[in-house]
Amino acid sequence: MPVWLEQWNRRLAKWLWWVVLIGVLGSLPVAYARVQTEHSANKVEIIVDYKDILTIAATQADPKAFAQEQLKKLKDAGVNGMAVFESNLDELSLTGDVTVYTAQQAAQLVGELSAPGDNRTYVMFNKPDTEPAIKPIVEDAFNQAGVSVESWSAKGRDGIILGIGPDDAKLRPMEPNPLSMQAIHDAGLMVVPRISDRTQPYNAARVSDWLAKFKAVGATRIIFDGEAVTGYNNQADQRSLDDFAKQLKEGGFGTAVIENLKAPQLGMGALAQKLGYDAVRLHSVSEGEMMAISPETLKDRLVLAVKDRNIRMIYLNAAPARDDKKAVVTHPIDKTIVTALSGDDGAIERMRDFGFVTGEAHAFKVHKAPAETVWRGLAIAGAVSLIAIMIGLFLPPLLLPVTILGFIGGAGVLALDSSLLTQALALFVAIAAPTVSVVTLVRLLRARRNRPENFRMSAGRRLGSAILLYIRTAILSVIAIPFVIALLNDITYELVLQQFRGVSLLHLAPIALVALYVFFYGSANGFWGNIRQLLVMPIKVFWVIAGVFILAAGYYYLTRTGNGGSASGIEMKLRTFLETTFHVRPRFKEFAMGHPLMLLGLFLSLRYPKWPLVLIVAATIGQLSMVDTFAHIHTPAVLSATRDLLGLGIGFLIGLVLIVVWQVLERLWAVWRKQLAMK
Repeated sequence: MPVWLEQWNRRLAKWLWWVVLIGVLGSLPVAYARVQTEHSANKVEIIVDYKDILTIAATQADPKAFAQEQLKKLKDAGVNGMAVFESNLDELSLTGDVTVYTAQQAAQLVGELSAPGDNRTYVMFNKPDTEPAIKPIVEDAFNQAGVSVESWSAKGRDGIILGIGPDDAKLRPMEPNPLSMQAIHDAGLMVVPRISDRTQPYNAARVSDWLAKFKAVGATRIIFDGEAVTGYNNQADQRSLDDFAKQLKEGGFGTAVIENLKAPQLGMGALAQKLGYDAVRLHSVSEGEMMAISPETLKDRLVLAVKDRNIRMIYLNAAPARDDKKAVVTHPIDKTIVTALSGDDGAIERMRDFGFVTGEAHAFKVHKAPAETVWRGLAIAGAVSLIAIMIGLFLPPLLLPVTILGFIGGAGVLALDSSLLTQALALFVAIAAPTVSVVTLVRLLRARRNRPENFRMSAGRRLGSAILLYIRTAILSVIAIPFVIALLNDITYELVLQQFRGVSLLHLAPIALVALYVFFYGSANGFWGNIRQLLVMPIKVFWVIAGVFILAAGYYYLTRTGNGGSASGIEMKLRTFLETTFHVRPRFKEFAMGHPLMLLGLFLSLRYPKWPLVLIVAATIGQLSMVDTFAHIHTPAVLSATRDLLGLGIGFLIGLVLIVVWQVLERLWAVWRKQLAMK
């Protein structure tokens, strides 16, 4: 590279660092607005599936009295709502309002034989006082489905005959049971309707009638059942989703986004947008989990969901189970739900310690920074500059053209406001910061090679220098955090209607780039010379074994990224200890791996010029993880910052222990070698 170009690039790099600093300052108002948004809703709604209560009650001697008793018990424990599904004949049978018969069973009621080939469904209304409320919703549901409905009676009770087989009839959805909703309302609990898009075609008048009934019992938020929101399947020909959203908005209804589904519910993103994002995140504990989970584990899980993931609705299932050993039917209401929620150390009290109270869940009130477009523009400029600096470290001649193209692209990101382009920029700057931080650290350590006095420092001076470099490296790595926050400051990310993509690349790229720089840059051979030397190098068994080990470690590392990774039993106990002690759990890869290795590597690099750089490469894990923590937009920013600081602090202490151990081993080794030489 010509001398003049090298000098120009150095001046340009200095100016780019000033732009990075301005970008960081410009990101702060946007970051503050996000914090305000995250503190705008602190009420948590804890709901139980009402159908599960009915199912448990059906196993008792007096189902109605049992159901009423459980509603009171759950309310006293802190549950403040009940989810009511679309009804069906099975559920109406559980409440005792109807009995469903086959043709043969119906004939036996009156001592007759059923007609050959009769496979219709016979429905008997058991309670004269509930028949006026139940009969219309049954008839309406089957009339809507095009099923014939005929009058029928037996033993002095009224009923109807449905022109459909019993198995099919029991599955057909109908309006949520108005009597169940009224019973929940009368018990002082919130009604949370859970409806689907199974009834086809979409009927605007029917939806309007349902919503009016929901409103009458105080319902304010709808949860959806099944793979799609109501109105999704007929949107193309009926604009049904538009109509449904309009009716919800006019009625003052919001919705809930269920986390950790195998696939997001179809139409949820569009519906939430049409509702002005009047939506909250919902965490569900399934029936199977509820039967196996301990009260302590459930308690921890609920508290973590609320404070760590911005959950504002908790959905608990409570199905009965047969215990063949004890020959009884069991359920988790008393031993699990009530125990986990209530008491001085219960989940509700612990949530209160973090500033959350039980009540009707409200959506976040979205705050925007004044002149946010201007601040966002500065953040984009800073992000582009940091990415250009990273590229310039590896390809110095390209710094100027990359900078020019980067600013043109950044202007496009700001003008187009494309989520895909914004995410790409956020990903690249998240990769750039830890990469630049560690690469410049490596350059600094290499510059000290030419000054032998640096390698004659006392252990105390080396430790002091290592601590300063430890802090400096962490500060440079987290420069990306304000940019990530400013670029992804949108309620859709907090509701996980959109997710930050590229997490695996973020976990690999900085490590790979730092390793590339350490092993192929900085020597007299130059980059291409080192490549040629590597290609002609004889392969030894040791290198094959080392390569396999590195690949295995890399695979395990990638499986631990994201939410799908699993942790060992020891790590889970350590997590629980940290959560209990600090109330915020730092990330394991930071405090137990990355940060201790960084401090140890820095300490050793100030004495040994080359091989400790391998530790610096591995320690890049901790630097990128600090940035990645803030890529989880559904986690409150203040909590993420606390997590990073704790990781740095605990990792620093572990690093000090490693340094002490190294010093002891080094002295023992020196004594042993001296004794060996004397022999």
